[in-house]
Amino acid sequence: PVWESLKSRFYKKKYDPIFKLTRMKEEEIINITKKFVKEELKDAEGGHDWWHIERVVNNTKLISQSEPVNKFAAELAALLHDIADAKFHDGNEDTGPEKAKDFLDPLSVKKDIVNHVENIIRNISFKGGNFSTNFYSRELAVVQDADRLDAIGAIGIARAFHYGGFKNREIYNPSIAPDLQMDKETYKKSAGPTINHFYEKLLLIKDRMQTETGKKLAEERHHFMEIFLEHFYREWSGE
Repeated sequence: PVWESLKSRFYKKKYDPIFKLTRMKEEEIINITKKFVKEELKDAEGGHDWWHIERVVNNTKLISQSEPVNKFAAELAALLHDIADAKFHDGNEDTGPEKAKDFLDPLSVKKDIVNHVENIIRNISFKGGNFSTNFYSRELAVVQDADRLDAIGAIGIARAFHYGGFKNREIYNPSIAPDLQMDKETYKKSAGPTINHFYEKLLLIKDRMQTETGKKLAEERHHFMEIFLEHFYREWSGE
């Protein structure tokens, strides 16, 4: 596997005095990271696989064009943000950032960049409508907007129902109302119908975007979800 070959190659070099004097180019680090992420997520659930990562990276690059950010740190964070999503690791929110740090350390990435990427990964997730974080950076704002764009619109709808099917959840149940007061822990444990997820997360995202580009893109995707829901309820009622 890519990760094993990287470990044997770079962990050894980490302690080589000659290697310490030679810093890898950012482009090389990005390419190695892509290979690592592709290998790690090759069997991932379809809404959190490599293609999700690629879309978030592309969104990150687009938003970064008009934001004063460290583009290298932002792209690394976008690539590694779902390397071990807590949803698929018994809710453990440390697995992802720790795995990203363990991967980056041997690649001669500057310590401040590694720490920054780790902090972005720790704070990027939605975690419920009533949760806030004390950490902020422009890079987090860009990558978070990029990730949230992939959770709304046509792709967001497809991902929501794919994950709902993966967890064997109901599509919709009129007797189960969305819970708009969930705290972080309740949100993590929620197993409600997929339609409820629109009100508990997806329709809230537009007003939480932080960059100008993100806000503009979110408007159109939000509107598409509203149209989808309107049609969904009509068809559900047999209209």
